[in-house]
Formats: sequence, structure tokens, C-alpha cells
Amino acid sequence: MTRIDFLPTPERGVHVLRTTASIERPIDEVFDFFAAAANLERITPPSLRFRVVTPLPVDMHVGALIDYALRLNGLPFAWRTEITEWNPPHAFTDTQLSGPYHTWIHRHTFEADGDATLMVDEVRHRLPLWPVGEAAVPIVRRQLRGIFTFRARALEEIFGRGTTPRGAV
Repeated sequence: MTRIDFLPTPERGVHVLRTTASIERPIDEVFDFFAAAANLERITPPSLRFRVVTPLPVDMHVGALIDYALRLNGLPFAWRTEITEWNPPHAFTDTQLSGPYHTWIHRHTFEADGDATLMVDEVRHRLPLWPVGEAAVPIVRRQLRGIFTFRARALEEIFGRGTTPRGAV
């Protein structure tokens, strides 16, 4: 079972989601999978109708821009993200430049753990129209929990049953 935690933060209106998984594959293989923009479609629920708009493959590096299209609650959104940190095979960060959130900073970290890889996703996000947008926090948390639960199941299918989602630290 996947446990997803929403962590406290002293910043008003900023929320943090953190998930951790142990994937029974070498760090280079896991990093390369997550660094390929096309793979995001494979681990995103079909209900979001998520697709990468930027021509593939994307040359990943600091400053790389990636455009996506998706639907949230039936509404279409364009999402542009920039790679703001690139440290293969240990970490990368994508930061939303435009999209449905006021702020979305998603840091992916990878740590070799014997023959496995410990992967941590940490998302710092803020909803639009703060403070009024805070009323939607329970709905957004439920949606994010569903998205990251789907992601954990997809990773089990892709990498095998050796993938063990773990509760956030």
C-alpha cells in the first residue's frame, strides 16, 4: 500500500507532498526512466488525458522547457515546466512556469541502496487565488493522492513487483 504524506510547512499557503519508493533496479536505470519526458505519460492516470506537447525526445538539462496538456476536473490546461536542477543520476527538479498551480516545484531524488534505488518525490505547491484557493486544498490533496497512488502501481508494473512504495519520511 502506498502512503503519501502532506508535510507541514511554515510558509502560508505552501503545501508539501512527499513520497518514497524503493525500486529494485540500479540507480542509472531508474534515473534514466524518470528523466525521459515521454515516460511521464505512462505513469499518469489516463483520466487526466496527460500528454507531452514538446517534440520528443527532450534534451534534458538546466533550462530545458517542456510543455504538457492535461485535463483537471474536466477542464483543459496547458502546463509549461522548466528543468531548474539537473544532477544525473542523483536528482532533478522541474518547476512550473505556467499551469494550474500558482507554484509547483517537483524535486526527484535518487539514491543507490544496494542493487535497488531509493526514490523520493517532493512537491512544493501553492494553489492559485490564495487565500481563497485554500478552500480547495482537501480536493487537491485527494487528487494528488490518487495521481501518486496510480504512479506507484504503474511503477510496479514497469519495474516489477520488487518496487515497494514506502511512506514519506
